[in-house]
Amino acid sequence: MSSSSNANKEVFEAEVLESSVIEESLLKKILLTAGRAIAKPALEGFELLIDNSTPAQVRISIMGALTYLIVPIDLIPDFIPASGFSDDLVALTAVISLWQHHITPEMKYKAKSKLDKWFPI
Repeated sequence: MSSSSNANKEVFEAEVLESSVIEESLLKKILLTAGRAIAKPALEGFELLIDNSTPAQVRISIMGALTYLIVPIDLIPDFIPASGFSDDLVALTAVISLWQHHITPEMKYKAKSKLDKWFPI
């Protein structure tokens, strides 16, 4: 039973590594439409996703939240003015709050730098 459990874990981790690529250019396009409030947790999540030290279970949930953001048809479709991205914001902030302890100051700095570059104040 132990070897079966280890084999499943190895496959699980390999699948996470294969699926951990989200194109930054696509994310940027979506975030410029969604706005700065959604961009902050999304960029923090993106930094978590691309960091090699992030555990597999964190990557999976971040990948899910970012995918939910990128897919235009969801609980509240993104093309609906004013409320279209509200469900995406809830999903992102919920996942980020679960894994907040994995976000390093360096990740926050990188996310903030991109946020300020993409959304000048």
